[in-house]
Amino acid sequence: VQLQASGGGLVQTGDSLRLSCAASGRTSSNNGMGWFRRAPGKEREFVGSISWNGGSTYYADSTKGRFIISRDNAKNMMYLQMNSLKPEDTAVYYCATSLRAYGSNEPSGYKYWGQGTLVTVSS
Repeated sequence: VQLQASGGGLVQTGDSLRLSCAASGRTSSNNGMGWFRRAPGKEREFVGSISWNGGSTYYADSTKGRFIISRDNAKNMMYLQMNSLKPEDTAVYYCATSLRAYGSNEPSGYKYWGQGTLVTVSS
């Protein structure tokens, strides 16, 4: 399975941005997926996850209420809608495929990772 994250860029505080994650290869719609991010000088941080059918989502406290994760299994795509962006959201964002039907807030719960896309939020 290959994952390709895209959609990053430079935005201003309060703006919105949507990231996409395209899956290819031996994909499976039976697995949960998730988003993580790594800010400069910091460790990788959980952003949110979505279940295999999109029926369940889970967010980090820092993104809850501002970010929305969705997926389209017919297109092998996952999305991260980011609203009310803050400078502290600046990071490289990674998508990943879970080992199970539901996502996890731990990186160890994921098997495949995308290469990341950079989001920069200016103040």
